[in-house]
Amino acid sequence: MVITKKKKIVVLVSMVALLVLTGFLNLTLNKQSTTTVSNSEVTYQNFFESYRLDRNNTRTEQMLYYKTIIESSNSTDEAKQEAELALSNLASKQEKELVLEGYILAKGFEDAVVSFTENYVNVMVKAEKLNDQEVAQIVDVVQEQTGKSIDNIKIIPVE
Repeated sequence: MVITKKKKIVVLVSMVALLVLTGFLNLTLNKQSTTTVSNSEVTYQNFFESYRLDRNNTRTEQMLYYKTIIESSNSTDEAKQEAELALSNLASKQEKELVLEGYILAKGFEDAVVSFTENYVNVMVKAEKLNDQEVAQIVDVVQEQTGKSIDNIKIIPVE
């Protein structure tokens, strides 16, 4: 029983240390990448970099959570299976987002970030506004890669 408590303490301390490290890196990298223009408006690049950094930090925390459940001797088989499935889904979602972002950039857009919710695919593209042809290009890529209907695809130009 003492070994189990020690393992729990080690896992908990490790998670806290990783969380602190993630926070420190987030602050450090945000300070380095902060670029402002007149009237303290954040530039496009900073928005997209910040979004990706926040998304990656959130994903790292989620993955650590699931891995802790999977590796814990106190977790039930059912909890481990659910955590493995969630971890697999998270990795799949992350891969789809990266692929879609790459395809959108290949279509000539300067920058884009993609995020999935349970029902929607959200695409934020660096543009003041998008014309019908540009929207159609993005929708085509998203539908081809995800099978989602146009009603479940949200495209947001980011000025």
